[in-house]
Amino acid sequence: MSEPARHAPATLRNRDAILAVLQAVLPARGLLLEIASGTGEHAAWMTPRLSPGLEWQPTDGAPDALADIDRHAATAGCPAIRPALLLDTTRPRWPLDRADAVLCCNMIHIAPWAAAEGLVAGAARLLAPGAPLVLYGPFRRDGRHTAESNAAFDRSLQARDPRWGVRCLDGEVLPLARAGGFGLDAVHPMPANNLSVVLRRLDANRSQ
Repeated sequence: MSEPARHAPATLRNRDAILAVLQAVLPARGLLLEIASGTGEHAAWMTPRLSPGLEWQPTDGAPDALADIDRHAATAGCPAIRPALLLDTTRPRWPLDRADAVLCCNMIHIAPWAAAEGLVAGAARLLAPGAPLVLYGPFRRDGRHTAESNAAFDRSLQARDPRWGVRCLDGEVLPLARAGGFGLDAVHPMPANNLSVVLRRLDANRSQ
């Protein structure tokens, strides 16, 4: 008998809020690429609740995660969820060459900054002008934490790996996004002092 798929308790707390953002910004048809899918529970729960013309491509940088993602997808029984792919954002080549939207939840603070740089560069290669890149997680604003719980979380992350940490939206993430060809569309407050940040791919001839 195969092992049961792993469960991430946070997905039960944040999935409704993230889904509401996705329903507002995703196209009715096309391919959503999820970066750092983790357990795959977001894909399994959200895909049946999105437009039937939208396919969800889960990925993760950890080979061990792929089986969990596929187990949750099989339990959901949704054919619009593609088999999970191995994807490391820091690699120059990704296992697909186009997408209509990109979603990344809870990655850039639990990874070296190079992972965020690779995410923006890779999304810029795959997305057409106007297409969304959606980030979810904790962020600092104007250099400050939005809650003491986020500050404590940040300290714990840096104790585990000094290259990790809660990123500053205004001072780090948005400048990186703008340099990579993205403009800010919206910032949505989310549960547990998190944010959903919606970026849009700019036309190559347009600057911001």
